[in-house]
Amino acid sequence: MESAAYLPAPCFIDDLTTTGLAVMPGFVEPVLVTALREEVHAGRALAGMRRARIGRGEGRRLVSAVRGDWIRWLDGSTEAQQRFLGQLERIRQEVNAALLLGLFEVEAHFALYPPGAGYQRHVDAFQHDNPRRLSAVLYLNRHWRRSQGGELAVYDAEGRELRRVLPEAGTLVLFLSQTVPHAVLPTRRWRASIAAWFRLREADNPLAGLARLQPDDIASPPVADPRRLRGRD
Repeated sequence: MESAAYLPAPCFIDDLTTTGLAVMPGFVEPVLVTALREEVHAGRALAGMRRARIGRGEGRRLVSAVRGDWIRWLDGSTEAQQRFLGQLERIRQEVNAALLLGLFEVEAHFALYPPGAGYQRHVDAFQHDNPRRLSAVLYLNRHWRRSQGGELAVYDAEGRELRRVLPEAGTLVLFLSQTVPHAVLPTRRWRASIAAWFRLREADNPLAGLARLQPDDIASPPVADPRRLRGRD
């Protein structure tokens, strides 16, 4: 069942066009946020999360000082995941209609940062051959206080900090994957979120998606790349 509470900010297309960043508090209703939060913490309790790596392909490696989260890919296996992926699909269609970005699919994973962990400044698609074009982050944490750290810090191209976003439950952030440097500041409590990327179609190599999958980065065997939701415009 799809959520009836899809509430994108009316100006999110304008924000993406002018600043490359859109912040939407209350994007997901509390009931769905709670269900997703329970999923990610259940994964932690059942050892269903994997240490996140940096880099691509054979160059991927664990560097806790750079990136300290644990992840599990969404595969649409629960109603909560299906509802959230459906909301992302509607965003994909709206962005394509307004900005003609040619976004074809979305992939997403849960991300759980333990106390003391963060993710140093980076962009999500620096490499020229990376098909990610639009990034999204949904926060799942109740009653977050600024003193607890863990904010999303956004920078300009010269590394000057422009903005911080609290990882408060229900807030969705959209930003351009290739041009918006950002970081997760060290957190002082468990910090849960879902990170997602809207991607271009990889027409030149239809098996490229399968080649990217690695056992350390997924929670189920890479049979048919179920973590993605393919769009139908």
